[in-house]
Amino acid sequence: MVAKIVALADLVRQRDAWRAGGQRVIFTNGAFDLLHVGHVRYLQAARALGDLLIVGLNDDASVRGYKGPDRPLVTQDERAELLAALTCVDYVVLFGEPTATRLVAAIQPDIYVKGGDYSAGDPAAAGKPLPEAAAARAAGGEVVIVPFVPGRSTTGLIRRIRDANRGEMAD
Repeated sequence: MVAKIVALADLVRQRDAWRAGGQRVIFTNGAFDLLHVGHVRYLQAARALGDLLIVGLNDDASVRGYKGPDRPLVTQDERAELLAALTCVDYVVLFGEPTATRLVAAIQPDIYVKGGDYSAGDPAAAGKPLPEAAAARAAGGEVVIVPFVPGRSTTGLIRRIRDANRGEMAD
């Protein structure tokens, strides 16, 4: 399973062989803190779009940079191991930048996938801007937004845990 956790340079070296073999490479990225069913469904949907799913995983420092000082709740090594254990995930690569644009440009996936809480650049669409979309398209790739699983988010899960423990002494 740890063999699925690789460096970006290793993925770039294999990219041409995958293409020569006719494999469609799918790439997505995120923090994946407190892995939940929304993540699993999203990753399965992404994998169904091609032959090989690579997941870019924000390292601990980058998660703290955009989620705050109390995050991640699960370390990068454990998050990487959990993702690598999923059969729909072929490779996990850690990164420390605020966006995965560098990874998208280097890997040049056939399809770049994000969840329904993002927008691929359509001004009429709701959702957060997707900075990696331009890099994916510049490399000849397609951008796909997978529907968001309602009521399933790490933020919501953290809120429910905190609400359930309100007034109780923490371990």
